[in-house]
Amino acid sequence: MNINNAVTKPYESMSLKELVKAPVNALQGVSDGDAELLAKAFNVKTIEDLANLKYAKWAQAIVTLAATETK
Repeated sequence: MNINNAVTKPYESMSLKELVKAPVNALQGVSDGDAELLAKAFNVKTIEDLANLKYAKWAQAIVTLAATETK
């Protein structure tokens, strides 16, 4: 899987298993300042932490379920 458009240059050669432990600012569009704010607000330090953040999971579930809502 080519994820080069999702991560910054220094992380492009890493495996997915390695990227899980990479800092969130390895993701394109997440600045060092954003990473600091995520760490302070939610104790999110790695890509894995971000993926497992309950608020992110709730948001994903709401978006998915909204697509199937009939009202």
